[in-house]
Amino acid sequence: MSYTKFGIRPELVERVKFKMKNPVVKDRIKMLLNGVTKYDLQDRAKVRKLVRTAAGVMQENLTDQQEEQLITFILAQKIDPNNTLHLIKLWAMFR
Repeated sequence: MSYTKFGIRPELVERVKFKMKNPVVKDRIKMLLNGVTKYDLQDRAKVRKLVRTAAGVMQENLTDQQEEQLITFILAQKIDPNNTLHLIKLWAMFR
C-alpha cells in the first residue's frame, strides 16, 4: 500500500473509511471537494486547508506530523479529479 510509505497508519485509514460510510459525513466531504481542480491539489496551502477541514468534518484529531504526512501524500499523487484513471487508482489503493 503506497500510503504506508508516507507514514500514514492503516488504523487511521480504516477509521476514515468507516466514517465515510456515514451518508451525512460522505455528503459533507463531497461538498468540500466539489470544484477542486488538479491545480488545487498541487498547492500545499490549499491541500492543508482541505485536510484540516476534512478532519474536522470527520472529527479526527490529527497531529502536526499526521497532517504533514497526508499533505505530502496528496501532493505526491498528482491527482487530477477529472481523470477517471486517477480516481480508479486511488479507489484501488484504499478499498
